[in-house]
Amino acid sequence: MKTLSESATGAAVTPPESATLGGSNQSQAAWLALVLAPGLGLRRILQAVERIGSAEQVLAQPLTTLEALNFPAPAAQAIVEGRALRAAQEELQRLAAEGASLVAYSDEAYPERLKQIFDPPPVLWVRGDVKLLSRYSLAVVGTRHPTPYGSGMAEVLSRDLALRGLIILSGMARGVDTAAHKGALAANAPTIAVWGTGIDVIYPKENKKLAEQIIASGGAIVSELPLGTFPAPQNFPRRNRILSGMSVGVLVVEAGEHSGTRVTARCALEQNRDVFAVPGNVTTKNAWGPNTLIKQGARLTATWEDVWEDLPSQVRVELESKLEIASPGQPAASLFEEAPLPDHCANVLSVLRPDEAIQLDEIMEKLEPELSSSEVFTALFELELAGRIKQLPGKNYVKCI
Repeated sequence: MKTLSESATGAAVTPPESATLGGSNQSQAAWLALVLAPGLGLRRILQAVERIGSAEQVLAQPLTTLEALNFPAPAAQAIVEGRALRAAQEELQRLAAEGASLVAYSDEAYPERLKQIFDPPPVLWVRGDVKLLSRYSLAVVGTRHPTPYGSGMAEVLSRDLALRGLIILSGMARGVDTAAHKGALAANAPTIAVWGTGIDVIYPKENKKLAEQIIASGGAIVSELPLGTFPAPQNFPRRNRILSGMSVGVLVVEAGEHSGTRVTARCALEQNRDVFAVPGNVTTKNAWGPNTLIKQGARLTATWEDVWEDLPSQVRVELESKLEIASPGQPAASLFEEAPLPDHCANVLSVLRPDEAIQLDEIMEKLEPELSSSEVFTALFELELAGRIKQLPGKNYVKCI
């Protein structure tokens, strides 16, 4: 596979001719050429464009001017000789063939909140609806190895907030990220996945179906890296600044002491974003991250209302007005509304927990005086069918939140 030059910060790039929002292909090609110029960092690109006036004008400067802008010699030579622009045009053609889009910093579709961070990416590769980038979003992040409680909370909170118009933003990693996207999809709402790979490289591979569902539901996949960029450890921490930068706040569900989620939370604080955290069981290692954040001032979050109440007033008013237009007179659904259960189902449900899986033999042992084994099997089947419980590998069961 043909690769492109990388910037000094590790950011590479990939574009599309199909980008129809904000800015011409000429402008996008110029931005992309700067990103593809070898050794040229993100901050230096933005400073040069601010000083000269536009990305196109930067490309038109002579070698002496580029050197005066402190461009590295390889980057200046690639620009003057036209190699950077040719690489950009080739990338745009590949992106168009993929049916994806490039959004440049000067484009109307570029998210305003992302421009506020210290080192915004000059270009974004987008598959899906670029209009979503400018909508109010909440980043939901956490460990790749959550407990059933963590997965359940991420899914439920994402679902309930998506129902109220917030775009759920996450990294589509295993664990909490996957649960967050699934929660938004359960609300029939679009969701945005920000990748640490090219938008044509699905990672992890088992989330291929989830990626397809995100696009099919009207969502988007976003990256600052070129097509064909495969997973590299350094790309994911950098990706986290985009997650927090695009959002109005970051919700942390579960994270260990050395989790990468700490990077996202730190970025959020540096970017003056609200931080929310779901408290965890202090005896589990995944509780360290959110519980520590709560001690440091993050908003303790148990239900969607805890996030909603702390949103900036302007954001809340706009979302509520759209919600009223979309569903006039519809009362908000309760998170804890449950239909009455038959006695055998209620008995089984009473011994299950949302934060700890219980094995089938233990369930039967606890209910042995009251229910026969066939009644337990029937109840488990009916409860799972109703979405009240979830079966885990090894005939373990957990109560859904």
